[in-house]
Amino acid sequence: MPENRRHEVTDCGRDELRALGAESRWIESDGRRLHILDYGGDKPPLLVLPGITSPSITWDFIVAQLRDRVRPLVMDLRGRGLSEAGGEYGAPEFAADAVAAIEQLGLERPLVLGHSLGARIAAALAFRGDVELGATICVDPPLSGPDRGGYPTPRESFEAQLDAGYDGTTADEVAASYPLWPRSELLLRARWVGTCERDAVLATYDRFAEEDFFEWWAQAPAPAWLINGGDSPVVTATGLTEAREVNPAARYATVPGAGHMVPWDNHAGFDSVLAEVLETELAATRDDS
Repeated sequence: MPENRRHEVTDCGRDELRALGAESRWIESDGRRLHILDYGGDKPPLLVLPGITSPSITWDFIVAQLRDRVRPLVMDLRGRGLSEAGGEYGAPEFAADAVAAIEQLGLERPLVLGHSLGARIAAALAFRGDVELGATICVDPPLSGPDRGGYPTPRESFEAQLDAGYDGTTADEVAASYPLWPRSELLLRARWVGTCERDAVLATYDRFAEEDFFEWWAQAPAPAWLINGGDSPVVTATGLTEAREVNPAARYATVPGAGHMVPWDNHAGFDSVLAEVLETELAATRDDS
C-alpha cells in the first residue's frame, strides 16, 4: 500500500498566498488548526468550500473579483493546503469545520458556496441547521452514494494525480486531465496539488459511495441553488431531475460548455450565473434588513 504523502507549504507558497491581498485566518475544529483565506471588507460574507483536491488559493481567480459585492472567505479543508489533517473526512465532519469557521470568525448569515466535495459539504451544512445561512449554493455536487452509480472519475486517477503532484508535476501534465483550463490555473494546480494529503483525499473519495447527497439536499432549506456544468459527467440529466424532484423549492442553473470543474472550464459562463445568484440573494438580504 503506498505511503501517505503530502508536501508542506513552502516559503514561496506562503509568499504566493500573501501576494493575493487576502489575510490568512485560523480556526480550531475537532482539535485541528484550519486555514481560511479572508479577502476582507464590509460586504456580506461568502464562505467558499472547495473540492476534493483544491486548496483555497485555487479559488483566487474566481473570488478576488467579487469583493465589490461580498467578502469572500475560502477554506482549506482539513488535510489540504495549510490546514491540519486527521480525523474523519466525510461531509458531516467537514460541515462541522464550516460551522466552527462561521462561529469563530463571527460570520452572520453567510452565503455558502461549495464546489464538488464542497457542494456536498454545503448541503450537509444546510441540512444540519446549526447556523443560519444566507443561502446555500451547490456547484456540481457528486451525486454518487449508496445504491447509486459510483463517482465517474476512478480512485486510481486521484492517486495518480496526487503522486504526480508530490513528484513535481507540470502544467502540461495537469492539462491532460483538465484540457479546458486557463494556463495560469494549470500552473497553480501543478504547484499546489501536492499540499493535499493522500489519505485525506482517498478517505473523502470513499465516503462519496457511503453518503447520500439527496438526503441532505431534500431537506436543505431555501434559499438554495444547484449549479451544474452542462457537460458534467457528475451531475447527469437523470441526477438533475431527481434533485429537482426532492427539492423543488431550490433554484437551478446550468453553465453551458462546462464539465465538472465548472468555474475553470467556462469561467465567463460561471461568472454570469454566479452574478445572477449573488444579485438575487443580496437583494433579498437588503429587502429583509
